[in-house]
Amino acid sequence: MMKKLNVLSLFCLIFIGLPYESMACTNYIITKGASADGSVMISYAADSHTLYGELYYRPAMNYPSGAMFDVVEWDTGKPLGKIKQVRHTYNVVGNMNEYQLSIGETTFTGRAELQDTTSIIDYGSLMYLTLQRAKSAREAINTIASLVDEYGYYSTGESFSIADKNEAWIMEIIGRGLGNKGALWVAVRIPDGYVSGHANQARIRTFPLNDPENCLYAKDVISFAKNKGLYSGEDKDFSFSDTYAPVDFSAARFCEIRVWSMFNKVNGDMKQYWDYVTGLNLKNRMPLYVKPEHKITLKEMMNFMRDHLEGTELDMSKDIGAGSYCMPYRWRPLTWKVDGTSYLNERATATQQTGFSFVAQSRAWLPDQIGGIIWFGVDDAASSVYTPMYSSITKVPETFAVGNGDMLTYSDNSAFWAFNFVSNFCYLRYNIMIEDVKKAQTELEGQYISNTSVTDEKALALLKKNPKDAVAYLTNYSVKMGNETVYKWKELGHYLLVKYIDGNIKKEKDGKFMKNGFTQPAAPSQPGYPEWWAKKVVEQTGDKLKVHGVAH
Repeated sequence: MMKKLNVLSLFCLIFIGLPYESMACTNYIITKGASADGSVMISYAADSHTLYGELYYRPAMNYPSGAMFDVVEWDTGKPLGKIKQVRHTYNVVGNMNEYQLSIGETTFTGRAELQDTTSIIDYGSLMYLTLQRAKSAREAINTIASLVDEYGYYSTGESFSIADKNEAWIMEIIGRGLGNKGALWVAVRIPDGYVSGHANQARIRTFPLNDPENCLYAKDVISFAKNKGLYSGEDKDFSFSDTYAPVDFSAARFCEIRVWSMFNKVNGDMKQYWDYVTGLNLKNRMPLYVKPEHKITLKEMMNFMRDHLEGTELDMSKDIGAGSYCMPYRWRPLTWKVDGTSYLNERATATQQTGFSFVAQSRAWLPDQIGGIIWFGVDDAASSVYTPMYSSITKVPETFAVGNGDMLTYSDNSAFWAFNFVSNFCYLRYNIMIEDVKKAQTELEGQYISNTSVTDEKALALLKKNPKDAVAYLTNYSVKMGNETVYKWKELGHYLLVKYIDGNIKKEKDGKFMKNGFTQPAAPSQPGYPEWWAKKVVEQTGDKLKVHGVAH
C-alpha cells in the first residue's frame, strides 16, 4: 500500500524527522497451475504506521440513474471529487468480491513529475471501485483503464495484483503529469504454473506488443515516453520499469528483496540474483515471474508473508540489532548515520507496522458464492492469524468491523488491538515468547484450513435448495470464526502476561501453571541472557560490572 518514495525523498523524510506517511506493501501471486489445490491466490500486506487494520465491507447495491459517488483518497481521507455511480455494484469483502475477483497493490512512486494532483481517482479508490464493478481480472483491467481515462489518475506509480478464479495479472500504472488526464499502464498475465510478486518497485520491463491474450497496455505507453525524451529506442525494447520507475539501491534492498525472499523459497536458482537484491548490481534484475519447483499450499502462502530473511546472511534475528532476544524487527528510522556514514535496517516482508494482510483464494471448481475466501489478518503477519472470510458474506465480524476502534481509540473487542497486545508484548522477549504465539497460530489456522472442505460441502448442499441460505450459512460461519479468533487471541495475551511477568517464566505441567505445593506458584525459571550477549556486555563495559570477592 502507500508509497516507496525515490531514494532521495525517502532519506530526506527519515533524516529530517518528517512523518513517512507512505505505506510499503508486499504482494505475492500464485497461479492456478502453481498451487497445490488448483486455486489462484494473491497475498497483500498493507503496511503503514498510521493504518488501522479492519475488514472493509461494501454490500451489493442498486442505484438510481444519475447517482454520483464521492471519491475520497484512501491514504488521507481527502475528498477528491465526484464520479458517476453505476446502476449496480457487487458485494465486496475486504479486497475480494462476490465473483472471486481480488486486487492488491504496492506503490512504486516512479517519476514524481508524472503525478496529476488535479485528477479525481487515487489508487485506493481504483481498487475498491473496480471490485464493485468488475467480475474478472480482464474486466478489472479495463475498468481501471476506463476510470482513469474519464476522471484522471491522482496517485503516483502503482502495481496491482489482479486475480480471478482462472487468471492472475500484474498491472502497473503511472500518471501523465499535471493536468494530463488518464494514465500510462501495462498489464501482464502471469503464465499458468508460475508465481510472481511485487513490493514497491515497478517490475514489468519489456512486454509483448501484439499478444492481447497475455498483455494489455495503454496505446501511448511508449509514444508518451518518446515524446517526453524518456526513451529513444525501438518499441520492442521498451521497458516500463526502466523508463517510468528506474530501480535504485533502496528499491532493490528494501523492495525487490521481499519478492526474492518468496521466489527463493520455491526456486533453487534464485541465488544468482543475490547481488541485485542486496543493491550491489542493479543490472542483474530478477524475472517478473518464476516457475516453482513444487506446488504451493495455502499454508505456505500464509507463511511467505511471515518472512524476516531467515536463512540468509541478512537474517534479521542474527545480528546485534536483534538484541539479546533475537527480535527480527527494527524500529524506524529505516536508515541512520554513524560518523557521517549511512547505514540501514533491513525491510523484510513481515513488519511491525502492518495494518492488515490477507491471502485471497479463488477456487474455480466451486460456485462463486462458495469459491472465494479472503483469509484475513490484522497487525504483524508473523504473529497474526489468517481467518477465513467467504467473499459472498453479507456482514463481517464485529471484532474486525470498520469503526470498532481506531489508531487513536482503544477497543476491548477489536481484532487490531487484541493482536497488537500480543505482538508488542512479544517484542520484549521475542525468541522465547514467540513460540507460544506460533503454537496458537498454527493450531487456529490448521483448524480453519481443515474445516474448509466441510464448510464448503454444507454450503453446497444449501445452495442447491436456496442460495440465500447458503450465503447466510457462510456469513454466520465467517462471523463466528472471526470473533472466536479474537476471543482466543485475547486469552493468549492474558496467558502470556501471567507466564512471562517481570522477566520470569512460570513453570507448566499438563497445560497448567505449577504451584509450590501450597498457594504460591512454583519457583519460576529465569534464563537470563545468552552467552554471546553477555560477552558483548563485557566488551562494552570492561571491568565496571566485574565481581570482586564473593557475589551473593
